[in-house]
Amino acid sequence: GVVEACLLHMLKRRAAGFLRTDKVAALFTKVGKTFEIAGDICKKVQELQQQVESRKNQPSGQEPLKRQGSTTSKTPVLTPQAIKHIWVRTALIEKVLDKIVQYIVDNCSKYYEKEALLADPVCGPILASLLVGPCALEYTKLKTADHYWTDPSADELVQRHRIHGVHGRQDSPSKRPALGVRKRHSSGSTSEDRFAASAREYVESLHQNSRTHLLYGKNNVLVQPKDDLEAIPGYLSLHQSADSLTLKWTPNQLMNGTLGDSE
Repeated sequence: GVVEACLLHMLKRRAAGFLRTDKVAALFTKVGKTFEIAGDICKKVQELQQQVESRKNQPSGQEPLKRQGSTTSKTPVLTPQAIKHIWVRTALIEKVLDKIVQYIVDNCSKYYEKEALLADPVCGPILASLLVGPCALEYTKLKTADHYWTDPSADELVQRHRIHGVHGRQDSPSKRPALGVRKRHSSGSTSEDRFAASAREYVESLHQNSRTHLLYGKNNVLVQPKDDLEAIPGYLSLHQSADSLTLKWTPNQLMNGTLGDSE
């Protein structure tokens, strides 16, 4: 939407088209006549628009049957917002929006008034340069309701800790038999189950959410509770909430769902 606002700023009426309501479409079509990359985008957008129209016209009862076909299954489902900005969006996904804007800037006298943003000798090239970064990205995944929080799931975090924990315990083999004994007795112990549940809750707290943001995490960080005790490996994490920073450390045995030594 922002890019479209820049493209439409003081666009010449001749370039925008006298009768066309979609001025961005008119601009892309006009540029596409002399710039091959923009011409390819025009063809792609026309194909997408035809697919959208065919979806609207087909009966709702036939849609599930058509989805089973190889051609229709590849047809992208466009939201109303995507259709509204289909020209800029398609050029962005095809990674050529920056090239098209740069071409428009280089030939701004054909399309814009002298006071237009893209006709400005500073602002025009800056806009084209700013679009290089977004055009380098791969837009392959749709946004979900929690798209701001994309840490691994709690189960995956636990699995990672167990894998790394194996390497951390190799240098202290004396611990392994004791840990095995506790595992054999854990099935009938409510205390073990309670600690396993608390471990799961803690690992879920490591998963980023709308309340806390995981800034940093590292496994196998050694902590020595007393001078005469051996250092214990655990998971260290730094969390940020709206009003504070919290530093957490939990032994690997608790992270793995086992009780460990009570002391």
